[in-house]
Amino acid sequence: MKRLFALLALVGAVGFGAPVWAEEKAAAPEAAVATAPAAAPAAAAPAAAEATPAEAAPAAAPLVANKGDNAWVMVCAALVILMSIPGLALFYGGLVRTKNMLSVLMQVFVTFSLISVLWVIYGYSAAFTEGNEFFGVLDKLFLKGVTIESVGATFSKGVVISELAFVIFQGAFAAITCGLIVGAFAERAKFSAVLVFMVIWFTLSYIPMAHMVWYWAGPDAYIDAAAGEAAGKTAGFLFQKGALDFAGGTVVHINAAVAGLVGAYMVGKRTGLGNVSMAPHSLTFTMIGASLLWFGWFGFNAGSALEASGGAALAMVNTWVATACAALSWMFAEWILKGKPSMLGAASGAVAGLVAITPAAGFVGVMGAIIIGLLAGIVCLWGVNGLKKMLGADDSLDVFGVHGIGGILGAVLTGVFVDPALGGTGVYDYVANAVAPFDMTTQVISQLWGVGTVVVWSGVVSLVAYKLVDIVIGLRVPEEEEREGLDLTSHGETAYHH
Repeated sequence: MKRLFALLALVGAVGFGAPVWAEEKAAAPEAAVATAPAAAPAAAAPAAAEATPAEAAPAAAPLVANKGDNAWVMVCAALVILMSIPGLALFYGGLVRTKNMLSVLMQVFVTFSLISVLWVIYGYSAAFTEGNEFFGVLDKLFLKGVTIESVGATFSKGVVISELAFVIFQGAFAAITCGLIVGAFAERAKFSAVLVFMVIWFTLSYIPMAHMVWYWAGPDAYIDAAAGEAAGKTAGFLFQKGALDFAGGTVVHINAAVAGLVGAYMVGKRTGLGNVSMAPHSLTFTMIGASLLWFGWFGFNAGSALEASGGAALAMVNTWVATACAALSWMFAEWILKGKPSMLGAASGAVAGLVAITPAAGFVGVMGAIIIGLLAGIVCLWGVNGLKKMLGADDSLDVFGVHGIGGILGAVLTGVFVDPALGGTGVYDYVANAVAPFDMTTQVISQLWGVGTVVVWSGVVSLVAYKLVDIVIGLRVPEEEEREGLDLTSHGETAYHH
């Protein structure tokens, strides 16, 4: 019995790249390993049905997962987990006041745990099975049918990896995305409200965005033009629009940033903002956290190639150099404007570069990555200063200024620098088995479709989710608890004893 699962695409015949899964059980009882979609249909042809058993064509041998690619994806999944805990937790924790350090660590740590469980229960199934343009189906609740023998396609025809490796890799993406939101309303939100909001937002915003952007039928489905057209119609909404997102500029960063911005408005400003010092209590922790993010981000971006390939190496180099460029451009711009370079500026610039290169990592050349990084540092510096004042929201740890603005910048510039004439990889046509002719205007419009969709979708879902939680639980702690600090009032413990 056959099952198809779409595998996140790097590049598709309809011009959209990111990972999507395809999985199929072998038809022969003695075949233990699942096969990719193109590997087994020959025996179902009408001519074969009419032939005698002796004349029937032999079934194609099942595909076996590549051990090197398997190892690469599993290591990258561990690196993404390192980004969240402790990387993101320490980066955020160092930026808040001493009395709220543990509350931020707790929110990131428990959010990661909660979303990991939900991913296994229903998230993976709803995101990476064939349903409609916005959601998959629930055939794989609790990973039903996903075994050590299950495989899924990579971005090379006839090459597969273990489905379980893909499950944890994508699950780590989902968990860190939800953790990013925490920084926008740090130091004043109820712990219970945070957890309930995360369940709603993960279900109604993260899952559909992952499906819209990354779900397709896998490269082996693109046998010819007719098959490619049929396969394209089963893909996610934004995949069909041709939007490119290598590792999560829309799905992860803009998605989380919009949720954070809405949360900053809904929860309200911190008590004493403008009158009481809100300075970071430990830039040492923030620097360590930023460094762990940079290190783990190699798994985030290079792992999204799903193969230990030249494409993964390109994504890794681009992640390295774009981040360095953004750290430098933010630092030098701040040095010029404020008279002194700061550690916080350099660390924030590095994160901005990581965000901006994420959607482009496997698509652009090194020069494109350098330009994206340099621009990200400067544009995101404006995002956390000028734009933040214009918006008037107390986005505590600048989630929107860095992840939102950096994600939008990177998503749009992906449509520019993917151009082969500018050193990019172009968009691969799996039917022709070659890079397709490139039209920059068309691709940028596709990118804008991705940006606009995630801003509206996440904005609406977030607004409704926060309102529901506020009505049922209440979003914010009482003022006296906020003044005392959430470490003691919400968790009964403190980060430091001195």
